[in-house]
Formats: sequence, C-alpha cells, structure tokens
Amino acid sequence: MNGLPEIRIGLIGYGFIGKVHTLAYRSLPLIYDPMPAYVKLVGVSAASRESVQKAVDQAGYEFGTTDWRELIAREDIEVIDCCVPNHLHYEVVMAALRAGKHVYCDKPLAANLTQAREMLIEAQRSGVQHRMTFHLRFVPALMRAKQLVEEGFLGRVFSFRACYLHSGYIDPNRPMSWRLEAAAGGGALVDMGSHVLDLLRYLLGEFAEVFAVTETFIKERPLPGQPNQRARVMVDDLAVLTLRTVSGAFGTVEASRLATGTNDEMRIEIHGELGALRFNLMDPNWLYVFDAREPEAPLGGNRGFKAIESVQRYPAPAVLPGPKFAVGWLRYHIASQFDFIASLAKGQPSPPDFEDGVRVQEVMEAAYISARERRWVSLPLPT
Repeated sequence: MNGLPEIRIGLIGYGFIGKVHTLAYRSLPLIYDPMPAYVKLVGVSAASRESVQKAVDQAGYEFGTTDWRELIAREDIEVIDCCVPNHLHYEVVMAALRAGKHVYCDKPLAANLTQAREMLIEAQRSGVQHRMTFHLRFVPALMRAKQLVEEGFLGRVFSFRACYLHSGYIDPNRPMSWRLEAAAGGGALVDMGSHVLDLLRYLLGEFAEVFAVTETFIKERPLPGQPNQRARVMVDDLAVLTLRTVSGAFGTVEASRLATGTNDEMRIEIHGELGALRFNLMDPNWLYVFDAREPEAPLGGNRGFKAIESVQRYPAPAVLPGPKFAVGWLRYHIASQFDFIASLAKGQPSPPDFEDGVRVQEVMEAAYISARERRWVSLPLPT
C-alpha cells in the first residue's frame, strides 16, 4: 500500500487487552504520519465463537477462529500478538517462535521463570523480533525521566520508592478468575508489580537483591455463577518488596489490588545526590523534578519541585492529537505498538524484548522465594 511494507498481524485473545491492542493497531495510521509500514489485521482467535465474530465485526479482522493454531499455521500472518491469560503465554509464544513468527507479548512473559527462560532461548534461536508490552516506558513524562537519568541529572541515586495500586478486588464476593489462580502465574505482584519492576530497571538498571512480604487478605471467593460455592485464593493481594540495585540504590516496590481509594495509581520517586524525580500515573501530563543545584535563598528563592509539561510530546512522526493535549492510558499502548511496528519495518530490534521480560520474571520469582523463606534473595537467580 503506497509502497509501504505490509506487516500482517494475527491476534490471539480478544478480551480486554486484545481489544486494546486492536484499537492501537487501527489507530496507528491516524496518529503517526508517515507510517513506516502498513498494518493489516489478518486473523484473530478467541475462546468463543461469539467473541470471534465480534472481533471480525468490530475490528475488521479478515477472519476469525476459536483455534489459535490456525493463525500460527497461516503463511499470510507474520506477527503473533499474544493477549491470552498469563499461563497460556508459553504454549502460544513457543509455537509462534518455532513457526518463525515475530511476537508481541503482553506482560508477564510467562507463568514462571523456567518458562520465560525457555521462551527467550527460543526467540534468540529463531532470529525473529520479540517484544514485551511494558507500555509505561512509552509515557512521555517517563521517557523524559529516562533522558534526565542518562544525562546525569540525578547524579548518584540513593533511594527510590514505587507502587502500583488498584482497588478492584476489595469486594470479597468478586468471583474467582484466572487472575486469582496460582497456576496462572501470580497475583498483585505479577499483575501490576511487573510494570513497576520493568520501569525501575529501565531507569536505574538491574537489581542485586530483594526481600519481600506478600499477603492474601481475602482467602476465599465465590466460583463464577456459583455464589454458594467458594474456592481458596492462592495468590497475593498485596506484595511489598525491598530492593537494592547493582549500583547501590535502595528502595521499595508495593503492588496492591486492595488499595482503597485508588484507581490506576502508579507512583514513582527517585532521589539522587543532585536531584529528584517523581511521577504519578493519575497525573500523567507532568514529570516533577527537583534540582539540588539551584541555590538556596531567603524564603526558598526558586528552589523546589518543578513540573515539566510532558503531555503528548511524542517525537515525529506522531501528529495526532498534538503535543499540548492531555495524554492518557491508551496512548501509551499505541506508542508501544508503533515502536514495535517501526522496528519491524527497519529490521532493527529494540527493547523492551523477551530478555527484559525474563529479568522482570526473575525478580518476581526471587520475591516469592523471599516471601516464603523470609530472607534476602540475591539476583540473578541460578539457571
């Protein structure tokens, strides 16, 4: 189309995140001009025939199926976008990699570290591009934070604190789902903490050790459609991690699905010898920075936290809706998927990839070991 290379997508899993990824693909040519490639939504797979038909009707996929293997077998599909529950990632992604497909995978990479490492090895062996949906890297304010850290704005980093807080599981009568099953890979730490851990790695580098405490406050929930039958919850409602980075910075990460009064509260603070940064996902248009090099003066002078108006200052070829308009959660996913499509068009892989996924999985597994054994756990974990 118009001389552009065509990148043909097969999406597996048309639930909430599948619809988000679909919306992002369909939005790309309006938001980015010129596009480096034409994105074609070829096939979609979902668990029910009803969902499959909805995906075809709503999103314009050329065909749909309840058997995801059909997408992987198709020669006219070159990218598999994996949006299935966590515990299904391994089978889907490994099959896609072995078939020579590029893969875009939602977080976490797998249900456990062993699977994640196998997936990375297969991805490296296959020679295809592999990407993780760590979309917080594509928040403009956090992109600016990355620039400042790399420029040495903070100097030596002393400490950090970060949290990702939801309140959606406070009701004890919320039914069981795959997100509450241990076999699916974990609870609050996996669901939300994975995003924070990747973001901290992105900004501060690798972790050296972790001490963690996890808690399940609501220990039983009703089965779907069977309110009188209850099942035991085996995953964490709350995880609190204390971490030390390889560079020596010390800090905490909290992930909670029982944080009353919150919606999608991802907060991060970093304190260094020369300055500080702070950000809140519920106030996403601003990165707050403190420059300790500013001189002190009577009544404070001009010293204090400054708000940088990051809003939607995405680099070209982003053209819509414009740099001055308020940014939002969906926009980060769109930027993440554009970066993936651009890397495919250029033939130049870029992070976050499966190696990043493995590193995050490793920290989470070490945290669960720490919580069980009540001790500090060193990283990296042995293979």
